[in-house]
Amino acid sequence: MDEALPSRTAVRVALRRAAHQLVDSPLVFEDPLAVRILGSTYAEDLRRTPDKVRRPFSAALRAFLVARSRYAEEQLASAYAVGVRQYCLLGAGLDTFAYRNPHAGLQVFEVDHPSTQAWKKEMLASSSIEAPSSMRFVPVDFEHQNLTGRLEAATFNFERPCFFAWLGVVPYLTLEAFRSTVSLIASMPPSSGVTFDYALPRTSLPYLEQLAHDSLASRVAQAGEPFQLFFTPEEISAELSTFTHIEDLDTPAISERYFAGRTDGLDLRGSAAHLLTASK
Repeated sequence: MDEALPSRTAVRVALRRAAHQLVDSPLVFEDPLAVRILGSTYAEDLRRTPDKVRRPFSAALRAFLVARSRYAEEQLASAYAVGVRQYCLLGAGLDTFAYRNPHAGLQVFEVDHPSTQAWKKEMLASSSIEAPSSMRFVPVDFEHQNLTGRLEAATFNFERPCFFAWLGVVPYLTLEAFRSTVSLIASMPPSSGVTFDYALPRTSLPYLEQLAHDSLASRVAQAGEPFQLFFTPEEISAELSTFTHIEDLDTPAISERYFAGRTDGLDLRGSAAHLLTASK
């Protein structure tokens, strides 16, 4: 990504999260700050959000993005119920959880690239959304800085359990970076865990889905954030062997959980996307 600009992927995710609040009913994921944080800066982009009839594949991507946000916050709530009081968002983008956090005593750490985090602070200020005392910004340039050190500087407590959300990040990583972060999370105390999304390799997909994959991969590469990392369920299970519990939802399972019975056409397409939670 451009060192002086926010992640373009983060912008697009935020736009789709906001569009969901305006064009879909009933809501899969309710986020009362999703539209507000975008303010007037992205009002025209938001207005041009295509409807489900004219652009069904765009709507399917929106469906996945809101499903994964809801899933992550449901998993956090489960962790909070067993005593977890730290929540770390890796690649936070314009996620608004910290500013509508319903969990008393939960400390939130937002980790992101410094340029994306600076952009978020500007968006928050222009939208009059205040950062609560229960959250910390953790700017990390992963090319030059160590995540552990940056978290320590932000008063993160490695002796207490933490739940991590790692959404929309894994496909853009190298295998080395993925394993380094998994190792850090696995070293945390019992009750810690992580939710992330991953995608199947191109070769595991049917032909028409391969074409869709190629189209999306080309667009994100042109944006300067190319896909790099894919897993089969067997491969991801092996990577997470140090965790005691894994829930891996494939696309049909996600659809059944969050979109069953809808009549408005909002649903997932294809078979590539997975949502996973690993815990200790």
